[in-house]
Amino acid sequence: MTATTLDQAPARELSRAWRPVGLAMLVIGWGGNQFTPLLMVYRAHGGFSQLDVDVFLGAYVVGLVPGLLIASRLSDRYGRRPLMLIGLAASFLGSALLALGDIAGYPALFAGRALSGIAVGIAMAVGTAWVTELSVPGAGARRSAILLTTGFAAGPASAGLLAQWTAPALVWPYVVHLALCLPAIWLVVTGSVETRREHTRRVRLRVHRRFLHVVLPMAPWIFGSAGVAYAIIPQVVDASLGRWALLFTAALTVATLVTGVLVQPIARRLDDLSTARAVVVSMGLMTLGMALAALTAVVRRPWLAVPVALVLGAAYGIAVVSGLLEVQRMASPEELSGLTGVYYALAYVGFLLPAVLAFLGHWFALPAMLTGVALTCLACTLVCSTGWSRKAS
Repeated sequence: MTATTLDQAPARELSRAWRPVGLAMLVIGWGGNQFTPLLMVYRAHGGFSQLDVDVFLGAYVVGLVPGLLIASRLSDRYGRRPLMLIGLAASFLGSALLALGDIAGYPALFAGRALSGIAVGIAMAVGTAWVTELSVPGAGARRSAILLTTGFAAGPASAGLLAQWTAPALVWPYVVHLALCLPAIWLVVTGSVETRREHTRRVRLRVHRRFLHVVLPMAPWIFGSAGVAYAIIPQVVDASLGRWALLFTAALTVATLVTGVLVQPIARRLDDLSTARAVVVSMGLMTLGMALAALTAVVRRPWLAVPVALVLGAAYGIAVVSGLLEVQRMASPEELSGLTGVYYALAYVGFLLPAVLAFLGHWFALPAMLTGVALTCLACTLVCSTGWSRKAS
């Protein structure tokens, strides 16, 4: 199938038109999250301090926010395909720079992480809107969430195994991702269906009451839960893991995100036009998972980290899909990419939670802080439940 526009594509092509876009989202998600299990390798063998690693994580968010907010508006105006190709190119260049990190040093690692963030932002906002437009009603949110989450899980799984068993440990994970980017770029160029006409008029996003009362209190917990599951909890238990700490961290990351994929069909069934049931269920699981995380910080046993990952993974999976379904109901076609970008930008605020807890750790014990997080999560659950019957307007 050659690249074409939506009104030129035959019906049978449209039934599979989302697949090249979906592959691009998976590959970009892979590249964005492959860095996570390598944090301890950079600290132990790369000569970088904890502060350096935190800066690299921050560079990812710095790149991701404009990728979410600016690219989404540009794609509404100029088309999905050009922006998705920019995202794939940024993902490729990001991994190339990260692979050269041992040679080029700090600037290459910072730039590589920022480019990976830009790419993920584009995949989340532009890719989600594009897959939704190419799918039957109701299927787009679940497909987008599954594709991204699968990429987020596959990246650290591959990186953890390669870093454990190959040398140089900080090169091969990125080389594998570089190889995956090439067919994804080719398929988007030759096999994608454009859904937006060029130079569409600029649309001003509306403030939706339901977004403020239901989506906004939930969104930051999407990646807040993931951050606690595979950034904070491994640090809590790594003292008793020895040389298996890297593989355990990778396994915990994969367990969190695979659980998030497996529960997403449940999120679709929980979703209801007249209630906020799916959002409230996800927030209830968030609260439970944070309480278990606080308990794990007290006892510091690796076996307890597993249920934390599974509960928070389930909360993540239901939350990300239910939030997307809410956004897709309230957004007009012209608003879809822009509002999706805002939603994911709010979701990624939660990715800063581990850094906030690390900063507060100078004054407070981790169990106390995680207990406070669980109580805050409970308060947000109550706020979401007050928007139960609010219209999507």
